[in-house]
Amino acid sequence: MTSQVTFDSHVFSVLAAAVQLVNRLTAGQFGGVDYAAPEGAAQVEATADALSADGRPRPDVTPADAKQLAEVATRMRAVFEAVHRSEIDQAAAEVNALLLDTNARPQLDNSGELGWSLHFHGADDTLANGWSAGCAAGLALALGSDLAGRLGVCAAPLCDRVFVDASRNSQRRFCSPQCQSRVKAAAHRARQQPTHT
Repeated sequence: MTSQVTFDSHVFSVLAAAVQLVNRLTAGQFGGVDYAAPEGAAQVEATADALSADGRPRPDVTPADAKQLAEVATRMRAVFEAVHRSEIDQAAAEVNALLLDTNARPQLDNSGELGWSLHFHGADDTLANGWSAGCAAGLALALGSDLAGRLGVCAAPLCDRVFVDASRNSQRRFCSPQCQSRVKAAAHRARQQPTHT
């Protein structure tokens, strides 16, 4: 048996969307600077960007969709942060609340040449309800398996963006190559400083 991550493509897709929504729609820090959550038209654009980041067609996002998904992103951030602190019970409680609130329901959908796959839908087929339910279910599938430890928060100073570790060795610590490079450069500069004795 290999240690390769075994997320199926749909689960990974909704987890990737959850990461994008959290990182684009919640305030905090990114790459060493403060990051303000977008509002108004910028929130709509950021939501559309998040939902099309993996190459999906760019959706038509309404202000109501963006607002609802920003609220869900804040709750999903709490899940990533709880997992990061090894508080799996707290993460599971929040995911269970998200599943109830989004009325996530499983459904087999025919994906054409890829065949039937399990997807999750919300109480209706609106964009925000569908993505909220799908992301909640993706987080539930990760937490309910040995993949819970694959949800992370960036280890770089002054960065709190989240990620899903799909690496073979489960050693990812940073949200982006930029944060990894920033930490390596700071460590290199620290080693180059003369020591005072």
